[in-house]
Amino acid sequence: MTALPGETPGTDDAPAEDAPAAPAPGGGADGPSPDGPTAGPDAAEAPEAAAGGAAGADAVDVVAEAASASSEEPPEAVEESAKTQKPSEAANSSVASADGSAAEETSEASADGSESAEASADGSETAEGSADAAPAAELSEAQAELAAQRELRERIEKRKAEKAAPISAGGGLSGTAADLLAAVRAVESGEKAGTAFFARTAPAPAPAPASPRPAPAAAQPPRPAVPEVPAQQAASPEALEAVRAVLAQGGAPEALARPAVDALGEQAAELLRTDPWHLLAVSGVRPEQADGFARALLGSECGPDDGRRTAALVGRLLEQAALRGHTALDAAAVRTALAGHAVRDPDAAVLNAVEEGVALLFGEGGDAEPDETDAEDGEQDEDGVREADPTADADAAPVRMLLGLDRYALAEESLADGLARLVNTCEKTADWTEAAAGAPSPSAAELIRTVASAGLVVHSGGEAARAEPAALIAAARGLGLRAVGAAHSEDGRRRLAAATGDPATAVTLAGLLSGAQGPGRDEDGALALDLLVVLDAPQLDVEGAAVLVEALADGARLVLSGDPGVLGSAGAGRVFADVLAARACPQVVSRTPDPGPIGELVSGIGIGELNQVDAPGKEVVIVPVRDAGEAVHRTVQLVADSVPRAFSIPAEETQVITVGHGGAAGTRALNEALKQRLNPGPGRFGGFDPGDRVVHVPAPGRAVPGVVRSADGEGLHLDCGGVPVVVPQERVESSVRHGWALSAHQAAGMRWPAAVVVLPGDAAQGLSRPWVYTAFGRGERHLSVVHGVDRALPHAVAEVPAQERTTRLRPLLEALLTPNAASSTG
Repeated sequence: MTALPGETPGTDDAPAEDAPAAPAPGGGADGPSPDGPTAGPDAAEAPEAAAGGAAGADAVDVVAEAASASSEEPPEAVEESAKTQKPSEAANSSVASADGSAAEETSEASADGSESAEASADGSETAEGSADAAPAAELSEAQAELAAQRELRERIEKRKAEKAAPISAGGGLSGTAADLLAAVRAVESGEKAGTAFFARTAPAPAPAPASPRPAPAAAQPPRPAVPEVPAQQAASPEALEAVRAVLAQGGAPEALARPAVDALGEQAAELLRTDPWHLLAVSGVRPEQADGFARALLGSECGPDDGRRTAALVGRLLEQAALRGHTALDAAAVRTALAGHAVRDPDAAVLNAVEEGVALLFGEGGDAEPDETDAEDGEQDEDGVREADPTADADAAPVRMLLGLDRYALAEESLADGLARLVNTCEKTADWTEAAAGAPSPSAAELIRTVASAGLVVHSGGEAARAEPAALIAAARGLGLRAVGAAHSEDGRRRLAAATGDPATAVTLAGLLSGAQGPGRDEDGALALDLLVVLDAPQLDVEGAAVLVEALADGARLVLSGDPGVLGSAGAGRVFADVLAARACPQVVSRTPDPGPIGELVSGIGIGELNQVDAPGKEVVIVPVRDAGEAVHRTVQLVADSVPRAFSIPAEETQVITVGHGGAAGTRALNEALKQRLNPGPGRFGGFDPGDRVVHVPAPGRAVPGVVRSADGEGLHLDCGGVPVVVPQERVESSVRHGWALSAHQAAGMRWPAAVVVLPGDAAQGLSRPWVYTAFGRGERHLSVVHGVDRALPHAVAEVPAQERTTRLRPLLEALLTPNAASSTG
């Protein structure tokens, strides 16, 4: 299929600069999945990439977006253009395209993942460079890095000293996170009104206060409520007008005014005037567009190594990496990417970003500084200068320098502290033998016995294994404990409630944290729970997990349950995988297989094998197609006619899943064709009609399927799994899309009676084993695969694993938790 102008086949209208590269020979596609995360209605997606290997994984994600900049505009050209081009012309030529990319869909984020030839093959490149040729600027950077390492080491040693003692809730927080916790508790206790903190941005909605419920019998079923749609503080007319004036002076489209105020606040005009590269904070604006805007405002004052420019570029690189799931990046990869953006001194640029507070510097691996015991291994000369042991450096592990944003650094450290607190404060002598004896399966009994003696447990298994956490919850409540299970989606909550037989035992994570569902809070503001089981745990991002763990009281038990083979979270981090890899707690692996032909097929995919399965009842059907047009036609035919006739499954219970949003067979094209067939109409409510299937994205990472019921002055009225939702008119365009067809990331954590997975020929680069595993596992009774990728499908299953994400949670957990806390079971 021929790609649309500026669009990679099957991708979500990514800018040309962010188009994924072609697959490497003998490997998979190096770019991310085309339905990578955005901040708009397609944002409930995980940034998994179809990476063919892990070599240079950290450099892969950041350097590609600079490739075009490095070849198009060398440093000399940047300075020359600033001198010769008129400011207004420069801004118009560079920013005009933002009217179509940033202004029309400001929430779309780039998804760059192509591999750089300059990345280190073994990923071991350090931030220091060659010591023999280090200039003065590089020496100062090395000193800064050593200081950061020393600070990190001190924090780790402090945690080690404190880990034996009980850690009070919130004790691990500092800085902004501590302020946020204090604000939440002040509101809950009634000391301050919520409006006192209205202008502050919290990582998650503050939980509503509720009276404590000491026993399960007092727990009420989930309260029906209309979930609140997060609303931003309305921008004042004065602020908008001031920003429009600055944008006009710089030749930028005025349509960027509201997104700029949303991103920068009421002071946006002054910030843009003094530092035009703040425009990069607006989603969809690319570096070359911000450069043109800066040249128009500053003239000859700006250059490629302007500190304001380099700091903004570092921040953008880290933000873009977070969209791909990373909480930190290798400093060497950041320097390589900066060089691609015409920055002549990347080392100084990185140091400047750290000094300005744009990024934090961390050391990983090796020793940040010599131990005191090292003093005995060397000899001193008469001046007191120690001579290093010549064999020590050869044996020492290299120190890997990472750069990260403070929000993710705080979240990872808070999460690690919180998990350690749960491990250390739990009663480990509880006897649940009788409850385990009544378990419905050996795996469920093993899970119950393990949770009895641990504050943190990881449980892994497929769809059938969800019965084991349900049995655990029932057993705990039978012992008089306050226990609930939290699922990622409303569909997951309903399935858990059906498994336990008690609707009061099942909540969604969003409902639990907001107070709309679950037992509420105790007098200290913690969740009134003794046991929390989190299903679909791979969908937890690091910020959400930190908020959740912080809400648990000392002594509470936490079980993270999920399928490690599915796609990861839409937000930054890989909490479930990091806890597993750190062996920070007991692990229970289910021995319950998924039944039927679909279960057999998906289980094989999980180990890299695409097997032909026996499906006598046509549970699995392969529909070959030649091109995207035929793929759309056959998909509509399957949903509207074939599946309802053969399996008595109505069209509204069949979910279409495809790789990307753009392209001739992406979600947009499929939804348009399905609407014309299943619910034709003029789209009189902002493009929607009553009866339309939609997906509502109230926040990045959350996709809530629903049906349009009506619209009025309040907004668009949806029915989301029996829960009424009203989306304000101004948020409809940015948070609601048709939902007959979803991406695999949006469908994660949910299941339907039938699933139709569409794989057009241009989707090959977006395929990976986790993507296929997730998509093929969404159907309960029937799976149809509209197959047009030929050998790319078995290749993806066998050779394209999940993209590695750079995070710090695993080493933090390994430093905090004692070895005996991680004894493994199962």
